[in-house]
Amino acid sequence: MSFPLLPALSRVLASVDAPRNLRALYALLAGFCMTGLLLATAQSALARGDSVLSALWMGLALAVAFFGVNTTGLLLMDQARGLPVRDPQDALSDALRSGHRVLLALLACVALAAVGVAVLAGLLWATRWPWVGAPLMAVVLPVGVLALGGLAFVVVVLIGPLAGPAVWAGRHSGGVLAFLRGRLRHGLPETALLMGAVYLLVALTTAAVSFVVVTGGKLLAGLAILGAGIELPVRQLLAGVAGLGPRAFSASGIALEGGNLGLAALVGGGVVFTLALVLPTLVWLRGCCAVYLALTEDE
Repeated sequence: MSFPLLPALSRVLASVDAPRNLRALYALLAGFCMTGLLLATAQSALARGDSVLSALWMGLALAVAFFGVNTTGLLLMDQARGLPVRDPQDALSDALRSGHRVLLALLACVALAAVGVAVLAGLLWATRWPWVGAPLMAVVLPVGVLALGGLAFVVVVLIGPLAGPAVWAGRHSGGVLAFLRGRLRHGLPETALLMGAVYLLVALTTAAVSFVVVTGGKLLAGLAILGAGIELPVRQLLAGVAGLGPRAFSASGIALEGGNLGLAALVGGGVVFTLALVLPTLVWLRGCCAVYLALTEDE
């Protein structure tokens, strides 16, 4: 039976409604904000020379980001399946119980890839041998290029995007690996096409959000400085929109002006930057859920 491509593409294109899932938006926004605070704390500890404490804060930030994404993914999977979206607290509890499945599946994939890379590295090392080195290089070079390029392609269109949705839909680690193996053997072209549509949708969303942020920032800067007479440099007024905090802005070698008003401008711009980062991420996660459901619809 042929793969129902048009219904699958229609399901993927419907991912543009991800920002309407306010619970998922709240979960991802909260996770990103908490991660940013922890990263800033880690940076401060590193600036004081406390590398151990900095590493601990960094690890905690990665854990918060990981479980925040899994919490958001569970909420978006509910939306993609047409089910009532669970409460964020319940989604967080479920993410804490099932997040290890994603890690185990990814670690298994990394281990398999590491074996292949080790074999390839051994063959490259063997090319230094006399007599057989040159003929072996002639064989290893094209094989290695295709193998490593194919591995990167599989990671981008299959393993990375779909391991999480498989867990969010209820699979255990073994079931995730079986699903990935099945798609790799029998459905990689269809999977790549659907994920290409997701990446295109994310790119268009990012372009639209960037246009709104850049255009709105320039207009607001002109209104604030020329219309309202706020004495802040344009670069500082828009630094937060570009993702720079007080420490990062000071590290650029320019003094922070305006006192509390200048600091508030950085904080407010940071809120805009976070929203601009969250919206494409929501669309991407929702698209990955849609691709998984389209690929497993017969099941």
